[in-house]
Amino acid sequence: MDLASRYKGVVGLVFGDNPSSNEDSYIQRLLDRISNGTLPDDRRNAIVELQSVVAESNAAQLAFGASGFPVIVGILKDQRDDVEMVRGALETLLGALTPIDHARAQKTEAHAALMNSDLLSREAENITLLLSLLEEEDFYVRYYTLQILTALLMNSQNRLQEAILTTPRGITRLMDMLMDREVIRNEALLLLTHLTREAEEIQKIVVFEGAFEKIFSIIKEEGGSDGDVVVQDCLELLNNLLRSSSSNQILLRETMGFEPIISVLKLRGITYKFTQQKTVNLLSALETINMLIMGGADTDPGKDSNKLANRTVLVQKKLLDYLLMLGVESQWAPVAVRCMTFKCIGDLVDGHPKNRDILASKVLGEDRQVEPALNSILRIILQTSSIQEFVAADYVFKTFCEKNREGQTMLASTLIPQPHPTTRDPLEDDVNMSFGSVCISMLLRGICSGETDGDLETCCRAASILSHVLKDNIQCKEKALKIVLESHVPSMGTPETLFQRIVRYLAVASSMKRKDKSSTMGKLYIQQIILKLLVTWTVDCPAAVQCFIDSRHHLTYLLELVANPAATVCTRGLASILLGECVIYNKSNENGKDAFAVVDAVSQKIGLTTYFSKLEEMQSSFLFSSSEAPREGHKPLTRTATPSEAEIEDADTAKAMDKGNEDHPMLISLFDPSFTGLVKSLEGKIRERIVDVYSRPKSEVAVVPADLEQRSGENEKAYINRLKAFIEKQCSEIQNLLARNAALAEDLASSGRNEESQGSVQRSSTVMEKVQMESIRRELQEASQRLETVKAEKAKLESEASDYKNMAAKLESDLKGLSDAYNSLEQANYHLEKEVKSLKGGEDPMEFPDIEAIKEEVRKEAQKESEDELNDLLVCLGQEESKVEKLTAKLMELGVDVDKLLEDIGDESEAQGESDEEEDDDH
Repeated sequence: MDLASRYKGVVGLVFGDNPSSNEDSYIQRLLDRISNGTLPDDRRNAIVELQSVVAESNAAQLAFGASGFPVIVGILKDQRDDVEMVRGALETLLGALTPIDHARAQKTEAHAALMNSDLLSREAENITLLLSLLEEEDFYVRYYTLQILTALLMNSQNRLQEAILTTPRGITRLMDMLMDREVIRNEALLLLTHLTREAEEIQKIVVFEGAFEKIFSIIKEEGGSDGDVVVQDCLELLNNLLRSSSSNQILLRETMGFEPIISVLKLRGITYKFTQQKTVNLLSALETINMLIMGGADTDPGKDSNKLANRTVLVQKKLLDYLLMLGVESQWAPVAVRCMTFKCIGDLVDGHPKNRDILASKVLGEDRQVEPALNSILRIILQTSSIQEFVAADYVFKTFCEKNREGQTMLASTLIPQPHPTTRDPLEDDVNMSFGSVCISMLLRGICSGETDGDLETCCRAASILSHVLKDNIQCKEKALKIVLESHVPSMGTPETLFQRIVRYLAVASSMKRKDKSSTMGKLYIQQIILKLLVTWTVDCPAAVQCFIDSRHHLTYLLELVANPAATVCTRGLASILLGECVIYNKSNENGKDAFAVVDAVSQKIGLTTYFSKLEEMQSSFLFSSSEAPREGHKPLTRTATPSEAEIEDADTAKAMDKGNEDHPMLISLFDPSFTGLVKSLEGKIRERIVDVYSRPKSEVAVVPADLEQRSGENEKAYINRLKAFIEKQCSEIQNLLARNAALAEDLASSGRNEESQGSVQRSSTVMEKVQMESIRRELQEASQRLETVKAEKAKLESEASDYKNMAAKLESDLKGLSDAYNSLEQANYHLEKEVKSLKGGEDPMEFPDIEAIKEEVRKEAQKESEDELNDLLVCLGQEESKVEKLTAKLMELGVDVDKLLEDIGDESEAQGESDEEEDDDH
């Protein structure tokens, strides 16, 4: 009674108490007969009536939920021996948990089945009781019990999962049902499929109970992909166990192996018919293969090693052969199957060099129609009418070329145009041609037909393949630049390179778009894919940039495309990126083609603020914002929601269209994270490079201007003055240019941030003032440095002049001493002569020596000594005079008045001489 009151209380709170209704009273009478009836037949008839009423009426379900569960649960507990009563009780429960058709139910009625499921699952003992019924021998008891558990799982999944985990042998009993009769097995399989969808603990127990062996046993019994919906349930259960568990994948690989799942992909007979259910089964098997290829959840630490091992084993088990048969050779297969097959092939070779080599060596066809598998995939890319198949097959080439320089070089080495391309020949005639020849042939055929028939789609697809071949491979890029194509009308044009032809077709696609505005989507993706090729081609390739800017028409068209309001956001953004590459990878020094010329053209024709706004619009567009988010996989294919082939094929398109994307939705797949990441990194480099170019224009001058050379007959002073005037003029012009460019650079670097025009003007004036102040500061610093240099030179010259002055004073002193000695000698001579005269006057000359002879001899000796001293003095004076002349010239160069300096020195000497004479007089 406590349980009954609890049920009544819950229902009463939700729906209100209304015991006077006919349904309530009728349900109460039936429950009373079942509980208190004395005759077994009467009780059985009452439960049959109750089951019928509950299955037909939403109100009856509500009334039953208010008070009927305790009665029915009591029967299941206490009357196990009465099989008919147990069956009736289970059918009644199933009816109470099964929603009434909403078309027949009133909109105001509550969801009684959901409410009843919640009431029944609140008591864990009820789930344990139901699981115990699975051991009963009666077929219908087990069958109805499984259906009740499935209904509870749909409405109260978490509670049922917790109750089953806490019940001893709960999962084991369900697994045993897989070995029961077919109907029971199928119900148990469906229940386990729902239980394991997100419950990791239940997945582990199911695998421990031998799920892999039982699943593949059922698949084999049902005939693989030729089976019915049971095979789909088996594959869905298998996918639940493998989806995020590397350990379960390793267990499968080391126990059962991958052969059972690979065998599901094997087609039986050439006239194999693909029904909707068979298509879904194949898609489920391909999903399983893809899970094994991916190796488990991203957070699993052993994912990478498990992924590598799985891919190696799958290829060893000939999986590539089955995939190529299903996706390439079986063109009668549904598009969804072929697309999923190409995805598996791409994932299988992605980052696995050995698998890439095996794919490159695969050939398809028989006898004379044998051709490499890559050629066949290329043909599908260029010929298929399904955009989804083109994207999926393109993914194979992307993964094959990713970080595969040898493979890229191999493909690029075959890029040789045919001597005389026959653009109207059937495409099947190219079977025996090499990959590159087929690519160029298809490219030319698509281009020529595009110009005449208005369809460049084939060219666009070939361009997508070519972008994979050239990505991150400078050798392949330079080799492709050398490809010269003949004009489609030889007499009307000259040969042009493949690069120039691609640029021309970009312009053709733009003009075609303007002419054809009838379709909603049209061929909007053609321009973007060609631009993607050009962006990929010119990255780190100055030769490609040079080839692009060699023709001024290319740059002019690109500027028009960026400014074209009719173009999509992605088209304008990619064109802006291509313009930026012409700046950052431009190595030309030729006027009009260098980086500064490109930036100047962008500034004049578009405006730097507008230019950078195109890049920001592209980064915020749907294509680029969606590529940064994790890609969502397809919704699992379940029995309850099996989509048709058209729904599978158009799922991505509908999703993109719902978000209002103006670009074609298939570009989401082609613009993978690696490309969008490249574009984002290029945007940063472009901003930095343009700011650098505009802030520091050409400063490296290789040739000295003629004005800097000294003219004939021009003296040093005039030459220096002219150079000074020339430099001042150049400095003024450079400062003005730097101020203008720096203002523009700062403005463009911070553009696109929704500032008002007044703020931009203020910022520009602030930058101008800063530049002028910096110029004045720099000039002041240079003048200070020049002043310090002049002061140092002046001090040095003054020191040298003082030394010379001291030396001259010493020489004069020595000359004065020599003059005094000479005077003393003259005086001594005079006294001697006087003594001689006095002697002559008083005595006999014969008694005295010859005074005159002695005098002459002494005079000669004195004269000789004086002459030697004078010669030495003259030599010294000559040397000093030379030094004085050099010093005089140096002082004149420095602007010192030499005459005044000598006068000062003379005045000092005269003053010193007078002082010396006064001293002599004193003595």
